[in-house]
Parts: sequence; structure tokens; C-alpha cells
Amino acid sequence: MPRALDNIFRLGIKELYSLRSDPVMVFLILYTFTIAIYTVANGVKTEVRNASIGVVDEDQSNLSRQFTAALLKPYFKPPQPLSHAEIDDALDSGRQAFVVDIPPKFEADILAGRTPTVQISVDATAMTLAGNGTTYVQSILSGEVLSFLERDSDATNPIAVVVRSRFNPNLESSWFTAIMQIINNVTMLSMILAGAAVIREREHGTIEHLLVMPVTPNQIMLAKVWANGIVILAAVLVSLTIVVKIFLGVEINGSLALFALGTAAFLFAMTSFGITLATVARSMPQFGLLAIPFFVVMNMLSGGVTPLEAMPEWLRAVMLTSPSTHYTTFAQAVLLRGAGLDIVWPQLLAIASIGAALFGYALLRFRASMAAAR
Repeated sequence: MPRALDNIFRLGIKELYSLRSDPVMVFLILYTFTIAIYTVANGVKTEVRNASIGVVDEDQSNLSRQFTAALLKPYFKPPQPLSHAEIDDALDSGRQAFVVDIPPKFEADILAGRTPTVQISVDATAMTLAGNGTTYVQSILSGEVLSFLERDSDATNPIAVVVRSRFNPNLESSWFTAIMQIINNVTMLSMILAGAAVIREREHGTIEHLLVMPVTPNQIMLAKVWANGIVILAAVLVSLTIVVKIFLGVEINGSLALFALGTAAFLFAMTSFGITLATVARSMPQFGLLAIPFFVVMNMLSGGVTPLEAMPEWLRAVMLTSPSTHYTTFAQAVLLRGAGLDIVWPQLLAIASIGAALFGYALLRFRASMAAAR
């Protein structure tokens, strides 16, 4: 047993030297966990920011001007006055994402207790902006009408709604995006590094050297798993501490040690999966083409982009067999909600179980490929 552990350790060191001598892979790791996370977290927004909006004010009343003045930065750009004839052209050309058409006698109808209709025309080609922005406009309009009625009468609002947002009090999309970007990068790189390590051995002819050494396929595979996994784990922890926490200002509520434990289990599963794909592919281009669809599916359906509850029941059952689904739930619970081991142990157990199954299958494939190379 000590000899086997020594072999695994030394083979893993060889993997680290091989990785260090590959500048493209080193650059990919550095870029993925620094610039890529920072730019995506700052560039991808789910809340409304600087949306262009035009207002067709056919009423020209105090209430209509009050509403126009309430469309403030940073949610909207300064409202542009438009005529009714300019609405279609403003939307067709993309100059305006929203156009609000306030009808004549709007204020008079409100004071008379009638229900006038305000038209909000939306460029729905940007779906997130269209959905969230429409809610913003409706909320602002309702708030200004209620404020106007309370000021001009003795009416009072009997309901006071207080919203308290836990874990992300300012509803910053960058908090969510940064964590999801780390999860996606771990998924992608763990497959690529482990699979590329196997194919590199085959393409460089060093697999024959390993065959004549007193090492077993188990030891070779375990060495690739721990060497590539520890590189990604170190990059993740540095990225969380420096890029996410310091530069992006995301509040990490949970234990980094617990997160590292879950990430290590996930890396065990995904590196095993990457080795499995490498035993199927015959070259690096084939491996890349094979890995992309698996990554896209795990990225889109892991529960980060689309909630599992919104999926068809059969698809939800299928995705529960993917380690990325359980890792997404685990990472969000630990990093954003501060969950402890007593809460996330089912996800840890699921990741470890799926990882063991993937490792066993990968080992069978790897043994077969080694035997074919003899």
C-alpha cells in the first residue's frame, strides 16, 4: 500500500510538471478564474440598468410629468419625449426598449375614479430586460398614482408592504453570476484538464512508457485525478478570495473549508467523467467536440439557469443523476446562504456517490484502452 501511494504521488507530480509546461492550459486556468469571472459578473445583469425609454405624454398634466420624472437612473436613461407617430420607429430601430403612452385626460380620469389605460410598448427581443423592465415601469406608475391620490385627498393606504431580501439585500445580480460562473468553470476545466492529460499521453507516445513501469491503471488514473483536481481547487479558492470577495464585493456567508470539501468531491466526479470521454475520443479535437455538448447541458440544466421545479418531471429525474446539479445546489447554499454540513450533507453524499460510479466506469474504460495499447 505505501508503494502504491508513492506511485500515485509521483505520477501526480509528473502530471503537474506536464501541466506547467503547457502554456495554453496555464493561461486558460488563469483567465477562467480571474478575468472571465470578473467580466461576466459585471457584464451580465438580470436587473434593469440604463434601459432606454420614451414617453408619449398626451395628457401634459402634473401627474404625467410626475411619472416621467420618476423614471430615474440607474434603472432608466433620461426619458425621451416622443409623439404617437414615432413609437413604431423608435422600437423598430432599437433606439428605445420601452415606450410609455399616457392617454389624454389621464389625471382627470384618475381623480374621477375611472380606470384609464396606459400603454407600455416593449422591445421583447431582450427577454430579461423586457420582463423585469415592464415590472419596474408598472411599479413606478402605480407608486406615483398612489402618491398623487394621497396628496390630493385624505385617502390613506391601509397596507404597508415591507420587503426584506435575505442573502443578497441589494438584489445584485453580480453576486449570483459570480458564483454560477465559478461553478461553470469548475465543471468545464475539470473535464478538459483530466481528459487532455490522457490524450496528451497518447499523442506524445508516453503511454508506452507508463506501460513498462511497475504501475497499475488504477494508480495512473488516480494520479491524474488528484493532480488536475488540486490545481482547479487551488484556483477556485484563490478566485473566491480575491476576485469574488475583494474585487466584486460578494459576501461569502458560508465556510470555505466546507465548500472546498464539496468542490473536491465534485472534481473527483468530473475528472473521472473527463477521463471517460478521453477514452472514447481518438484525438484532442474529437475530445473537445465531445465535451462541449455535455458541458452545455450540465450548465443549462443544473438548476442555476433554469430551476429544477420548472423542468418536466422526466428531465428533472435525469438531471438528478448529474453531479453538477447537486454541486450547484451545494455551492449556492454554502456560499450565499451560509448553510452548514447538517443542511448540505445530502448533496455531498449524492456528489460522492455519483463520483464513485463515474470513477468505476472510467477505470474500466481506461484499463481497456491501456490493454489495447500493449
